[in-house]
Amino acid sequence: MRVLIIGCGYAGLPLGAELVRQGHEVFGLRRTAPEELRAAGIEPLTADISRPDTLAKLPHDFDWVVNCAASGGGSADDYRTLYLEGNRNVVAWLAGLPPRKFVYTSSTSVYAHNDGSFVTEQSPAQPEAATARVLVETEALLLAAARNGFPAVVLRVAGIYGPGRGYAFRQFLSGEASLDGDGQRYLNMVHRDDLTGAIIAALERGTPGEIYNVADNEPVTQLEFFEWLAARLKRPLPRRNPANEDSGRKRGVTNKRVSNARLRTELKYAFQFPNFRAGYAAEISRLSQPSGSPTRS
Repeated sequence: MRVLIIGCGYAGLPLGAELVRQGHEVFGLRRTAPEELRAAGIEPLTADISRPDTLAKLPHDFDWVVNCAASGGGSADDYRTLYLEGNRNVVAWLAGLPPRKFVYTSSTSVYAHNDGSFVTEQSPAQPEAATARVLVETEALLLAAARNGFPAVVLRVAGIYGPGRGYAFRQFLSGEASLDGDGQRYLNMVHRDDLTGAIIAALERGTPGEIYNVADNEPVTQLEFFEWLAARLKRPLPRRNPANEDSGRKRGVTNKRVSNARLRTELKYAFQFPNFRAGYAAEISRLSQPSGSPTRS
């Protein structure tokens, strides 16, 4: 297959490398074209999806397209420019010769649930955070395109961790982590290698116009997560913030357990790291090696 990966960075670069390993012809689209793409066997393409004029000059005869671009800014305007308008531009660019499959990586932040309940792809997506509301708009754009024949599949991705990445883990290592109230808020995670596998499963077997959650098999409370890290690394538990001082929910932080049942049953995906213990055991082992010093996330 001829594959285009839009946003060939933390998630897109290893995805491209794996697709190359499987024998696909892979192109990586970024605003700049670092040598690391060629080193991974990926053909670099330079464009900015927020500027349709830069897309017009590129080839667009691809079998598979993945948009896993990540915003460099955190405002709703940044999200609107990259995700909503960027996807609108990409769909228009590819409309004349659409791919066989188009996969977009959204986020489980679209679920606003705060009661610790399980959420599925059928659960309401009515987030409070302005950035997450832009993601819902973007999903709606792509699902509408799918109803008109554009083969878009939406993946709602949980918190990504792996080499050099994982916010709560890095906070713990630096001594800056804290527990929200009683620590019973749930965290939903997925290892970067499993995100790669899930995207490939969606390219191969995903149904256009459908949504799939991408999170590992075991949502975990903050307390359970930090207790495991503390025992594993022989460090103290983070300090607790009294519940009445926890301002996390004001920033759109949620408390839910994301179900991945549809990914596992319909797309037949089997996780390499089915829970945080498997994934972080591998990361701790990597960091214990002489060349595995922590890097910025």
